[in-house]
Amino acid sequence: MLAVGPYVVSPAAQAAGHPAARRGIPHNGTAAVGALFTSSNGKLGSHFCTASVISSPAGNLLITAAHCLQGRSLSPAGSIVFAPGYHDGKFPYGTWAVTTEYVDAAWSKTQDPNDDVAFLVAGRKGTSIQTDTGAETLKIDEPAQVVQAIGYPDQTNEPIACTAPASNFDHGQEMVFDCDNYTDGTSGGPFLVHVNAKTGDGWVIGVIGGYEEGGDIPDVSYSPRFSSSVLALYEIAISGGAGTRSRETREPLWPQGAGEARAARAAAEVVAAEAGHRDDEPRGAQ
Repeated sequence: MLAVGPYVVSPAAQAAGHPAARRGIPHNGTAAVGALFTSSNGKLGSHFCTASVISSPAGNLLITAAHCLQGRSLSPAGSIVFAPGYHDGKFPYGTWAVTTEYVDAAWSKTQDPNDDVAFLVAGRKGTSIQTDTGAETLKIDEPAQVVQAIGYPDQTNEPIACTAPASNFDHGQEMVFDCDNYTDGTSGGPFLVHVNAKTGDGWVIGVIGGYEEGGDIPDVSYSPRFSSSVLALYEIAISGGAGTRSRETREPLWPQGAGEARAARAAAEVVAAEAGHRDDEPRGAQ
């Protein structure tokens, strides 16, 4: 096999005139992308999903797939932690406790694959993970295009990366990406474009998730397209949840004057560390 950039090409397939097989290969990691771990009494468990630091005013926001925390509790504090740049058992930027999760109410109620996006707050109030790691930039309504996907398979201690074309799926509401080795644990990994070769930061236009919670087989992955509802959810996350009730109420409360148009874009719910255990089962695939 020949390594070409961040994927592997089969010479036999090329010689036969078949499309080159792409597969994610071990990657040195990038500071703004990391693994989500369970933690108990200060002791790390296993990593189970991937997340990315996303540029925000407070510098404490992550993006991942909503299904990643389904069935997992944020309490007691520190039960879920983020390890940016994790590689080969090393934690170059430490670990950061996830304190809050923001998901669309449509995801909470029906698990609509097109709403499989979550924003997480990481670190103590007043701290900025973004200062240490840099950040990806959220981009909305970007077309399907060639992307770099980074993820942490849960049977390895290093990320993989692959650059390949993403194409439209489900009438353009999602994207599909063909590259092998994206197994359990890569969910939440970013679809990046315009990646800076020096810093590794880029624009994030999707996360592994959506249809089949990101894909039932390792050589095909999916992502929701980021639309105005994701932007609305991001705006709520950076405002600290203003205008939303807690998860227990199950209903959004929009700020005075927000209007029906904004409410139609996304109804968000916030899950704080003290909210207690969530009832759903953990993700099984990807």
